[in-house]
Amino acid sequence: MDTPHIAQKANYPVELEAGKYWWCACGLSQNQPFCDGSHKTTSFTPVEFEITETKTVKLCGCKHSAKMPFCDGAHKNL
Repeated sequence: MDTPHIAQKANYPVELEAGKYWWCACGLSQNQPFCDGSHKTTSFTPVEFEITETKTVKLCGCKHSAKMPFCDGAHKNL
């Protein structure tokens, strides 16, 4: 299996409205932390997630979180 590209060694705090989103799992998207289709050249697939109310969330930037798409601090160990 491929190793994901580390987009950044920090999270992406983003304010999201209620709805469905696709988080970039490969690290290659030019629209981080969201998918732009760049994974098509890899074995990765984006992670769909849903937000039920407007709020700020911290999305994983290093692509190594055990709680994808959300940051769990894994970037501190890379």
